[in-house]
Formats: sequence, C-alpha cells, structure tokens
Amino acid sequence: MRAALKYDFCDFSIFENFIIAVMHEGVTVVPEHNIILLELAEKYFKDRPFAYITNRINSYSVDPKVFEETSKIKNLVAFAVVSQSDVRIANATFERQFVSKPHKSFKKLIDAIAWCEEIISSSKNKF
Repeated sequence: MRAALKYDFCDFSIFENFIIAVMHEGVTVVPEHNIILLELAEKYFKDRPFAYITNRINSYSVDPKVFEETSKIKNLVAFAVVSQSDVRIANATFERQFVSKPHKSFKKLIDAIAWCEEIISSSKNKF
C-alpha cells in the first residue's frame, strides 16, 4: 500500500494501480467529494491508468451526479463495487447507467482487484 488517507466522509487506501474507498456509515456522497478523488488521481496516478474500487461495507447514499464527474477523470479506466449485500449490488447495477467507464460489481474484494488489474493492463498503451 502506498498510502492510507482518512477524510470526514471516507477512508482511501492507495495502491500501485488502484484506490479502495470505504465510505463512512450514513454519508451522502456528493459531487464535491470528487475534488478529493481528482487530487488523488493527479498525485498518485498522473498520466497512467488506475481503477477505483468502492468497498461497500457501510450503508450510505450516492448522488448520481457523482458518477458523471467521476467519469470525467481521463486516466480512471475501471470502476468496481464490492459488497456482500444483494441490495447494494442491485444499487450498483442501477448506478452503472451513470458511469461511462467499465463498471462491474463483485462479492469479493480480491475478484474486484483482479478485474481492475486486467483492465489497467489492457489500458497501459493508451497513456
């Protein structure tokens, strides 16, 4: 792990090729939170592809406008959702329509990481 960062709305773990986010219980994720993601993308992944993995351990809501802003990050090449909850997986399926990047849901974090690494590997020649 390259960094562990704590914010008032979530915790980020930064790895070589991806970010894992764990949102805090009861939070509403709004477009303004994307400012942090943009800063992290610039600092840790400048000019190279990376993936965003949200590990949905806690219950929280997301303003769909967030996905529009997240999709604008040019070097973000994959968006994964991890949850043991069928309801949260169903929510992620609904959210998929707002994301213009490869987007997939998983029950296990290890599976999400493997999928993201595949997408990143196939994207490296584009940066």
